[in-house]
Amino acid sequence: MAAYLPRVVDTQIAEALAHPGAIVLEGARACGKSATGRQHAASSIQLDLDPTAVRLAELDPARLLVGARPRFIDEWQLAPSVWNQVRAAVDRDEDGRFLLAGSALPADDATRHSGAGRMLRLRMRPMALGESGHSSAEISLAAVVRAPTDSVSGASPITIPELAELTARGGWPGLQSLSPRLASERLRSHLDDTARIDLPRLEGESRRDPQRVLRVIRALARNVGTEASVASLARDSSAGGEQPTDATVQNYLDALTRVFVIEDQPSWGPHLRSRDKVRKAPKRHFTDPSLAVAAVGADPDHLLDDLDFFGQAFESLVIRDLRTYAAPLGGVVQHYRDSAGREVDAIVELPGGDWIGVEIKLAASREDEAAASLQRFTANIDTSRTPPPRALLIVTGGQYGYTRADGIHVVPIGALAA
Repeated sequence: MAAYLPRVVDTQIAEALAHPGAIVLEGARACGKSATGRQHAASSIQLDLDPTAVRLAELDPARLLVGARPRFIDEWQLAPSVWNQVRAAVDRDEDGRFLLAGSALPADDATRHSGAGRMLRLRMRPMALGESGHSSAEISLAAVVRAPTDSVSGASPITIPELAELTARGGWPGLQSLSPRLASERLRSHLDDTARIDLPRLEGESRRDPQRVLRVIRALARNVGTEASVASLARDSSAGGEQPTDATVQNYLDALTRVFVIEDQPSWGPHLRSRDKVRKAPKRHFTDPSLAVAAVGADPDHLLDDLDFFGQAFESLVIRDLRTYAAPLGGVVQHYRDSAGREVDAIVELPGGDWIGVEIKLAASREDEAAASLQRFTANIDTSRTPPPRALLIVTGGQYGYTRADGIHVVPIGALAA
């Protein structure tokens, strides 16, 4: 068995398990939840590999909780009655420590308590470059937050061809040792299984046409990192045949969100000096850029030949990593665009209202363009109602990290870490 690669979420889990309570690890299938859960547990049960345990849950769900604490229950959504049993055990037992992991969100159930005050939800995603060991990790997002005016310095060991390969392979722990060709095959199979198996398992969702789902997934992939509307995705997924309705496409998007295949990037709404309107449309992202690459049938060579799509996929990779690194800080990754055309690729909003503006450029040579865009944006913020940025970053696919004379930090994605 391969050695466990530490994850950013490990610290949050360890801190939470120091006290009675339950942690719910949520995220895409194969992103590493099972390995992380077992790493922190004294006993475990994996429901997707033990049909007998699922049947037992229907008869006596409390039996699934029997074992040394912390007790890890993997793919708990296959036996939703476990939720209330865990909640009751946390209230009742002196050592009520549990870890639940799930790769799908069960439908809301009026009989299932929310878990407020008892359940801590933590989102896991495929590995960021700082977790997989590909980043030099010389520039810490947390350090930038703590000391935003301090200069940064670091270098990325990743070349552009290597970055194309990392984007196509993704952060899936089980794919790290595979060749690009084998990794691509596994990822295409992952998407096929999502349409044929994962979505039908959702309650009341067995009537979806897997081929239509896959066409929507391919439309999403062609528009990754953009604000594509539901209507445009419906048109793009028609494949020359009957166009699905907007309602059908939205239904598919909701289901793909429930199984953690896609994760939209919401819009941020600051107060402005001007009367320009902030656009509310989310940006479209998969939980890992490799799914977009696989959906369009691309590989590392294709990315190097199509730099526009590579740029879109690279932006999605950076968003994945920013989400992972910002989570321990309580940060939420959003984006900004207004009616005057000003836009910022990522806004990391922190508790209390502080925020970091981030422009993302695959080519380090576009640094000045990115800096000018950030400056135009910040000049339009009404700082009497929205605080000025805590820091401004340009995240690139380049090699060197440093702080510009204007105070903007240039950070290679291959040097960034939590």
